[in-house]
Amino acid sequence: MDENNKMQESQKIKDTEEEIRLKQEEEQFEAELAELMKPDQPGKRRKKRKQRVGRRWSGKRTVVMAAVVVLAAAGAFKVFGGKKEMPVMVGTAALTRGTIQSELTISGPVSGTDSVDVVSNLHAEVTEIQVKEGDRVEQGQLLAVIDDSDVRKEVDMAQNAYDLAVSTYNEQQLLAENGYAGAQQQLEAARREYDRTSVLYQSGSMSQLEWETARDKLREAERQVKTFTVENGRAVANESYALQMKNAEFELEKKKEQLEDTQVTSPIAGTVVRVNTKVGRFADKIEDDKPMFIIENLDSLEMKVSVSEYSIGNIRVGQEAVITADILNGGTVAGQVTAISPTGEEKGGGSTERVIPTTIEITETESRLMAGITARAKIILDEAEDAWIVPISSVLETGDGTFVLTVEQSVIRWIAVEKGVESDIQMQVIPVEEGTLREDMGIVTAPYEGLAEGMSVVENRAGR
Repeated sequence: MDENNKMQESQKIKDTEEEIRLKQEEEQFEAELAELMKPDQPGKRRKKRKQRVGRRWSGKRTVVMAAVVVLAAAGAFKVFGGKKEMPVMVGTAALTRGTIQSELTISGPVSGTDSVDVVSNLHAEVTEIQVKEGDRVEQGQLLAVIDDSDVRKEVDMAQNAYDLAVSTYNEQQLLAENGYAGAQQQLEAARREYDRTSVLYQSGSMSQLEWETARDKLREAERQVKTFTVENGRAVANESYALQMKNAEFELEKKKEQLEDTQVTSPIAGTVVRVNTKVGRFADKIEDDKPMFIIENLDSLEMKVSVSEYSIGNIRVGQEAVITADILNGGTVAGQVTAISPTGEEKGGGSTERVIPTTIEITETESRLMAGITARAKIILDEAEDAWIVPISSVLETGDGTFVLTVEQSVIRWIAVEKGVESDIQMQVIPVEEGTLREDMGIVTAPYEGLAEGMSVVENRAGR
């Protein structure tokens, strides 16, 4: 029994030592595995580890090692215990030539190029409406009729006032002409009497008193002539009578215009897009102060957009635009920038940004667009044809300049370029040195400075 007990205790000690040893090896293995799983730093090489031999693997280690082998096969890590570092895998895209455009997209309402609000200042009821929304009208066509009974009375009163003013003026004119003629005759008579008296007075045949009396009569006759207003040798009535006649004429013309305004007509040729009045409603009392009618020329449409002050420097009259809208079901129509306001205005909404009102004309007549909807205009700011085009992410800017990285025979090459026209996702690149770019060569899509010139890599070309 004692011998058996000793053997059992000895076996227990061995088993305990083996468990401790295995646990230590497992902890060491896991630490090495964690270090191994760390990604390599670009351009740096990790210290190689000595290969471990004679190790016994548990089931758990075998699974972990299988995961490491899979990762190494994917090119992300080193093979466990290996001596050789795997090349870095880089994603590339084929370099192409083509046309690239720089664009600005803005939204705004569509409206007719010519639009008018038809209103009335007459406080009278609408008796007839001759059109409905959607009707095509010509310039001068009747839209509505307003009750003219009160206006006709006012016209009659204004006519009477004018006739009276004209009659009064004519009477005063006649009096002025006759009075002036009489004063002229009296002046001539007084002048002859004064001349005769002066001769007799000089000869002593007339007393000084008689001479002075003749002189005073002459002076009075001259004063009377000067009381008349004379134009072109003809006496005219006092100016106040002419003013009264003009005022009466102005009032009559105004009343006649109001009478004409009872016939509401369209000032332009176009389409009736809104009718805001009804029969029986006062013409000058429209709900929410809206116009009676809105007429638009829908034969030619335009967009009114607000361009940010940060983008307006790239906009100029004559630039082409591509118009899209939900009503077009994916289609597009052509447009052109026709006007840019000389002044900016507040954007609103508490923003300090300024915007500049800009007009884009729809150049296609059969566009299926309609006034009142919102459309989107894509303005072509710049364009380059037969250009080298790469993804924007492919352009690497460093302190030494701008570069694209290519892969040639599994080796990284840095090529200096200049940036050209830029779209939302692509960019034109212009090689600094002629001939350094070739069509279909692999361009690294996500370059970084750690991809050094001459580094060996594994190329993963998109589309292959």
